[in-house]
Amino acid sequence: MSEKPRKDRNGESQSTFAAQVEEASGVSEDLRRIEEIRVRAYEIYMERGRQPGHEVDDWCQAELELDSRSDGHPEFITSAHRNDA
Repeated sequence: MSEKPRKDRNGESQSTFAAQVEEASGVSEDLRRIEEIRVRAYEIYMERGRQPGHEVDDWCQAELELDSRSDGHPEFITSAHRNDA
């Protein structure tokens, strides 16, 4: 006798519901990361004297800094350490 998946009050199986909760959690984490990158990119822009035209560079630099911080290296990479070509 095999057991049928349990259904919630909307008729969805609980495993489907669990998958939706897990997916929503991942979306929330993605949004948090994007906000952290946005804030750091703005800080970099301000540190550079609010010069326009470097938005992508600032965003990429913010990503690198946050990635290195999450890898156990909490220091931010300052503009003096960047390869501005």
